[in-house]
Amino acid sequence: MSINHIVTPLDSAILDSKEQYVFYHKMVDFAFKELIVAVQKEKICNDIEVQLFKQYCDLLLYSIEAMRVKYMYDDEDNMKVDLTDSGLPNYLEFRYLFNDLELRDEYLGKLTPIATLKKEFIDTLLRKKEPVKKLKLFQAASIVYYTSVNKQYIFNRFVQGKIVTAPKDSGADLLISWSFYDVSHNRPFICFMYFNYDGNRVNDYRDDIYEVLKTVADRDMTLDTMAYTIDRKLPKVSPKHIKRIDLGPLHNVFAKDEHVVTHTILESIGKKEIPLESYAFSLRVNEVTSKSEFKEGGFFSKQVLQRWGDVFKQKYVLAPHRVIQLLYNKTPEMMNNLAKPPIEVSSL
Repeated sequence: MSINHIVTPLDSAILDSKEQYVFYHKMVDFAFKELIVAVQKEKICNDIEVQLFKQYCDLLLYSIEAMRVKYMYDDEDNMKVDLTDSGLPNYLEFRYLFNDLELRDEYLGKLTPIATLKKEFIDTLLRKKEPVKKLKLFQAASIVYYTSVNKQYIFNRFVQGKIVTAPKDSGADLLISWSFYDVSHNRPFICFMYFNYDGNRVNDYRDDIYEVLKTVADRDMTLDTMAYTIDRKLPKVSPKHIKRIDLGPLHNVFAKDEHVVTHTILESIGKKEIPLESYAFSLRVNEVTSKSEFKEGGFFSKQVLQRWGDVFKQKYVLAPHRVIQLLYNKTPEMMNNLAKPPIEVSSL
């Protein structure tokens, strides 16, 4: 077991107040939208990858917004956040959303009817001139949650993308994407695989491809190991290039990990050198490409497999201008190891 698999209370921590949750949700939403813009602007992904990247991020943001509504006026329970090396919700929160929505009709049947609730709100606000009680607000939020949230758009632990035609200069005929929320890191990963298909209609083999990806490529692992396993389990598929993007951690005032970026931000916030809402986003992009092919197996059951090159690893940091200045001043060694100078994004 690696150190990343050790679970602590900080992996599912509760923030101190509803006000902190409002601030936290605003930060996560803002940071991811800045991330999407930066990935496109800095050419970290090509055009088709950017489209798919945005779709996965939109699912993630939709799910976190659903969590915000779910817990808005709930005094008994709060969203669990991983404050260690993630900055994002604990993976169980996504499962809870699915479980809730599976029982949507049952829950809606137990809630106060909308017409009755509206009448009570109007009577309290206009006639009695009193604020609406939290219990009533929670009932209203629950109605919004169960009637407006669509289970189809919730970010699952594994999200499968479709098979599409690859760009002409990609060195392969087809492209498939998928995303997963790694349980040990509480972070989302987005993957792209460029491949050729040894057959007439790839859709005839689609379910096999989907099943293998869901089984062997749904967690963080060494990329060349993932590539070899996919190649071995899909005889009709010849993977040529696999790219995996690790989103996070999100470094901010709530974080409690030992990451050098987190430590620098927290120390500077404490000294009032930067504002409380300062943040940075780490991004890791790993890629592996097939260099040649070889045959493996017996005389009657030989399979053509890929000989993979070294994994190409790139690290990026996205942050507002003031945070970038701090990182240059306090962590120059880390900055030299980035794929490019820190990418400037807007302040919150």
